[in-house]
Amino acid sequence: MIQRGILAASFVVLIAGAAHAASTTIPNLLTLDTHMDTPMDFARPGWDIMDRHAYAEDLSQVDYPRMVEGGLTGGFFAVYTPQGPRTPEGFIAARDAALLRAVEIREMVAKHSDKFELAYRADDAERIAKSGKRIVFMSIENSYPIGKDLTLLSTFYTLGVRMAGPVHFTNNDLADSATDPKGLEWHGLSPLGKQFVAEENRLGIIPDASHASDDVFDQMLELSKTPIILSHSGARDVFNHPRNMNDARLVKLAAKGGVIQINSLSDYMIKVPENPERDAALKALTDKLGPMHAMNEPQVKAYVAQRHIIEAKYPIPRATFDDFMGHVLHALKLIGPDHVGIGLDWDGGGGVTGMEDVASVHKITERLLAEGYKPDDIRKIWGGNVLRLLRAAEADAGR
Repeated sequence: MIQRGILAASFVVLIAGAAHAASTTIPNLLTLDTHMDTPMDFARPGWDIMDRHAYAEDLSQVDYPRMVEGGLTGGFFAVYTPQGPRTPEGFIAARDAALLRAVEIREMVAKHSDKFELAYRADDAERIAKSGKRIVFMSIENSYPIGKDLTLLSTFYTLGVRMAGPVHFTNNDLADSATDPKGLEWHGLSPLGKQFVAEENRLGIIPDASHASDDVFDQMLELSKTPIILSHSGARDVFNHPRNMNDARLVKLAAKGGVIQINSLSDYMIKVPENPERDAALKALTDKLGPMHAMNEPQVKAYVAQRHIIEAKYPIPRATFDDFMGHVLHALKLIGPDHVGIGLDWDGGGGVTGMEDVASVHKITERLLAEGYKPDDIRKIWGGNVLRLLRAAEADAGR
């Protein structure tokens, strides 16, 4: 049992947001980020998406005022569930947690219906933006909550989910992960995972291969009747990390009409050496104060202040905005603006020096303009491509 416990006055988006005196505008620009873990904050005691938060104070990266400031029209808010035991009890707990997270997203939208609106179809995006509201699509990161019951995918579709990936950091009953330290289990999708992709196609859900192994990517690309997406990944030929995708596969992705949405998680862009002392100190802090999601705002700020002391004592290198743009520009040169987008992994580890939160995403548009990309290219990169994939999924649904 589950227990209960954009500024776009017109459809013209100011590139740099309200707080940035930029003179450049791109008419009809929808800016959609395909991976935001922000729903994890919705249940925080005292946390409200309508308040302007500061990353340096509470580690949150997305709220309504900062979306307005950065010029973000909306995007995909993730129903994320950490991988747990692959047992009947584990599946039930994961199912209930994911359903509750989906309800929390819907409740946030209902509570602030003058500022946000759920989108169910690709065509909803333009209509919502024209109304002056932020666009809320829903996605699933890690389909572990499906367990062995694929009918649950239909339940999540009804709740609003329009993009879903089978796996996260470790293997599950659907697929192999790109990062499981135990290595490959299925050498791609499991038999159930192959049915999962077929069910996504039947319902009209975009298949997402981020976090999946190379074999899973290859099989999803082959099996899916509609183009697939990498909702938050990078270019492996820029930085060699298993969470990134190599050039040969990116070319195959584009040939099938798919899209890579570039991530901003530092570990996937630069070499970050292990720092056991830092890890131990951060674990001790969490053991002492408890998980952040259960803290109220004063407790969170106290936790973050102590965390900053540890980070200053044990510093590690961090990727920069230029590192992030290196992945974006590499992908654009390789497969073109029809197959590249933005999925920054906000509130899930994303953010780089120079782009710490959603208030800074206007910098991406400014850099693309400086690199010579035209407004039509930028419209595709910032939202047009993912909406094209959703339209393809909608058109094929039920066949």
